[in-house]
Amino acid sequence: MKRSEFLKNSSLLMGSSLLAGGLTAKATTPEARQAGETFQLDYAPHQGMFSASAGKDFLDEIRYMHDLGFRSIEDNGMPGRSVDEQKNVGDLLEKLDMRMGVFVVPKGGNGANTLAAGKEEHVEIFLKGCRESVEIAKRCHAKWVTVVPGDYARHLPIGVQTANVVDALRRGAEIFEPHGITMVLEPLSDTPDLFLRYTDQTYEICRAVNSPSCKILYDAYHQQKNEGNLIPLMDLCWSEIGYIQVGDNPGRREPTTGEINYKNVFKWLHEKGYDGIVGMEHGMSQSGKAGEEALVRAYREVDSF
Repeated sequence: MKRSEFLKNSSLLMGSSLLAGGLTAKATTPEARQAGETFQLDYAPHQGMFSASAGKDFLDEIRYMHDLGFRSIEDNGMPGRSVDEQKNVGDLLEKLDMRMGVFVVPKGGNGANTLAAGKEEHVEIFLKGCRESVEIAKRCHAKWVTVVPGDYARHLPIGVQTANVVDALRRGAEIFEPHGITMVLEPLSDTPDLFLRYTDQTYEICRAVNSPSCKILYDAYHQQKNEGNLIPLMDLCWSEIGYIQVGDNPGRREPTTGEINYKNVFKWLHEKGYDGIVGMEHGMSQSGKAGEEALVRAYREVDSF
């Protein structure tokens, strides 16, 4: 069956089943909720989210994502793909008028290779990754790359660590600026050893770097765990937020599976005029085709504002 026929039939079946479940016609018929229509925000899936339906080939899956209404993708592991595969992904995205979201800068300061320590050997590893990222970004048409400064250097005062991070990021920004690429700094909740954890902390660093190539990657999953108060803190730090990622908490699965009111969050982003990418940086509550259908339903639900 052709993808277009599959999506048409799926849409009809979905509408019938929802009406049978007692939902109103108004809740099931707006164009923004129909299969294949683009979303109001630009959500970006990653490889594997639709492999049960589209197969294991990444390019086929990108085409399938486009048919579902998505207009961007993410691929943290893009640097690990071959040069030819990076080019093929970029060519297909250009053909489909889709955007490439973030990938992670190779050795971008993660873990023990911490920028907070101020060691030149650590900084050089980071800068080498920045230079490599420029070439990767050219092949796949990426405009954003993820950087994490690494762990605390606990033998140093926090102010000194922050200054060390700022100095390293200024040098990275100098590499990215001529190419219109933005490194987005991601505060994480994975371990208390990580130096970068809070939105206001990241805001302070970006203001100090003072470059259009250094902004915040605001991941609502991590920040719900670290600090909560999502919308007010995003609003306070809005000038430095360059990219959004999401995942519900607890569980880091699709919206509607946890405690975050993503319908309100996305409505706020829409009213704020955010036209960037919203990365779907999470797993799924169900496996197989049923899980893929639940994923799309969840995004249609929280995108209907």
